[in-house]
Amino acid sequence: MRVVTAHTMQETDRRAIEEFGIPGLELMEKAGRGCVDEVIAEFGLKGRAVIMSGKGNNGGDGYVIARLLSQKGWNIKVIILAEREQIGGDAAVNLEKIPAELTNFCIHEGQLSALHMDDIFQADVVIDALLGTGLRSDVSGIYLEAIELINTSGRPVLSVDIPSGIHGTTGRVLGAAIRAYITVTFAFAKLGHVLYPGAEHTGRLVVADIGVPQKLIESASGYDFLNEETIRPMLYRRDRQAHKGVFGHCLIIAGSTGKTGAASLSANSAVRAGSGLVTLAIAESLNSILEVKTTEAMTVPLPDAGSGHLSSSAFPVIEKLLPGKDAVALGPGLDRRPGTVALVQALVEAINLPLVIDADGLNALAEDMSVLRRKKSRNVILTPHPGEMSRLLGTSIPDVDAIRISVAQEFARDYGVYLVLKGARTIIASPDGIAAINGSGNPGMATGGMGDVLTGIIVSLLGQGYSSWDACRLGVFIHGYSADRVAEEKGEIGINATDVQEKLPFAYNKLLKNTLLSNLRMFGEF
Repeated sequence: MRVVTAHTMQETDRRAIEEFGIPGLELMEKAGRGCVDEVIAEFGLKGRAVIMSGKGNNGGDGYVIARLLSQKGWNIKVIILAEREQIGGDAAVNLEKIPAELTNFCIHEGQLSALHMDDIFQADVVIDALLGTGLRSDVSGIYLEAIELINTSGRPVLSVDIPSGIHGTTGRVLGAAIRAYITVTFAFAKLGHVLYPGAEHTGRLVVADIGVPQKLIESASGYDFLNEETIRPMLYRRDRQAHKGVFGHCLIIAGSTGKTGAASLSANSAVRAGSGLVTLAIAESLNSILEVKTTEAMTVPLPDAGSGHLSSSAFPVIEKLLPGKDAVALGPGLDRRPGTVALVQALVEAINLPLVIDADGLNALAEDMSVLRRKKSRNVILTPHPGEMSRLLGTSIPDVDAIRISVAQEFARDYGVYLVLKGARTIIASPDGIAAINGSGNPGMATGGMGDVLTGIIVSLLGQGYSSWDACRLGVFIHGYSADRVAEEKGEIGINATDVQEKLPFAYNKLLKNTLLSNLRMFGEF
């Protein structure tokens, strides 16, 4: 699914009207019809609806909905939070088409609750046509009163374009926001629908076709939102004659005293994600532990002078391990000792294979970011959480979180890397500035070791021959998708990283089965 900023959608509307000669009234009519179709599908052929409208085009969509539902026999009440004289343009034209007895103008605070609370609380559905994607400041006054009243009513809400009070591009709540049951938006999903906290207010999202020319749809700048539909075409099906050599040999350099779990999670996840062979390079004094923790992965002991921490003395051994490998992961549980930092920096400058850097690998880079400019590999993937990202940038976590997409894009472009900025709605950015937003996952993933699992998945996909861009997108999605399968069985509380790791084959299987069903339907065989 494609998502765009509020500004991009506004420009698309403008171009549809000015360059393609599509009347604004026609776009508004189709927007209203799209909402009505959803009302009928969800709530039936007849019912009672309250349409809450503002003075702008969002309100104009509401007037179209009111007229069309009324014509279909619905009991309608339109409550307008503005004076008639404040409504202009296409909205005013559509207001004139509504029977006067259906409209109620409400402009004073307190008036809404006093006069219309019963109407709202008794409605089968409340249509939120108050504020659109152009909102920039906190809601206040009667609009704030309306949002709070609707939210406390307990009635299902259909929001027109976006839940009122949500910023169309950032997803921020501007003071207060409608909690919608369904949101019907037009032409594209907006960033505000998929980024948190806006995603929690959006409910089920429906993207309605309002006749925007395909040329404009295709040329509009936007972002991939990763869902099953987006991901399924990326998955490779396995040849019936395949053998382990076909699916890549990954090398994972990880672990230190007290952090053997990070190393084993990464290695075991690479196995579960489909690698043919996995080799885990670990400090020699920890090798016996990891041989127990990683049954399918091979281990290679690296010199550590008995400390359980790697240093530059391991570099020559690692160099000899690189031939015959298809991808390398560096960092989970390595620790931040000076010798380990020096080793990581040297490896980044020396490794010419696809390379995933996570955890303490990222912390080592943060000590000297110039190392990243001297990287040898053309396919380097960094997977920071916001804390690690803040260290890489030398800024604060709130600064990172405030503009996650642009932070990821700028960093990826500047350093020529693929960046996976983890969190709720993980952002993936490529060196050419393209960005994607992950749609899978749940709060149960907020526990130690989840990042190590992701590292193992991504390096596995690189070893299997996926491009860096596809490995990042597929890896992030399948990671969250696997966690969603766990949550279906166990709930979101108490999930651990091993749960997610063990569910990876089931997640792949579900995606591949859905791909087969989709193809059968496409060719009329199902």
